[in-house]
Amino acid sequence: MRRLAACLALLTVALTIAPPARAVSCRDMDHDGNSYVICEVDPGKEDLRLFRTDGDGQPYGHFSVLKSELADQGQDLLFAMNAGMYHEDRSPVGYYVEDGNEEMRVLSGPSKGNFGLLPNGIFCIGQGWAKVVETRDFLASAPRCDFATQSGPMLVIDGALHPRFLPNSSSRYIRNGVGTSADGRRAVFAISQNTVTFHEFARFFRDALKLPNALFLDGNISRLYAPELGRADLGRRMGPIVAVTKALP
Repeated sequence: MRRLAACLALLTVALTIAPPARAVSCRDMDHDGNSYVICEVDPGKEDLRLFRTDGDGQPYGHFSVLKSELADQGQDLLFAMNAGMYHEDRSPVGYYVEDGNEEMRVLSGPSKGNFGLLPNGIFCIGQGWAKVVETRDFLASAPRCDFATQSGPMLVIDGALHPRFLPNSSSRYIRNGVGTSADGRRAVFAISQNTVTFHEFARFFRDALKLPNALFLDGNISRLYAPELGRADLGRRMGPIVAVTKALP
């Protein structure tokens, strides 16, 4: 009994001092005079997926709407970010897969705007992994995605910056994007807290986060839901949303 009591006491102390487990780790990070918020996700341990429309086919549009519907399903919203470009009706511009169902095909040719600043890329979520893949490589390798969204331009391609980014560019916006490790076990979502150029944003993923591939998600609709940082950004209605969820206790 004495030994059991001692073990229980040690267990109590361990539980008291052990940090609470977090499904998503979000924090502020500075690089080269610019400020960012990053959220790191382990796709092998966390429920990372894409959301666009509810059961009635209506776009969620806002984090609060998604959070409310998830709560009705016994799920909590732990992290969310806008996840790619879309048309006025909130339908995706390029490739989009949700729960294994392809809603829009891959667009590989030139087009207008940032999406068409080739090369662009696809964020693909598989079974226990997530990878950013340049579109032509994606078509050649045909990975199986449970969820996928296409956007552009690519920020970092196999460790190299997009060839059309200019160090002295005057185009500055709040921007958000995602980068992944080579093995797909680390996905990092980032949003700038001040306006940045494409060149600065890409160097942040490559040089500060040490990620070989990264994809731009948007620069006008950049928004973040990160409750541990007190972030639940408001604004115009969004199209696709990338999120991490967890069952409510």
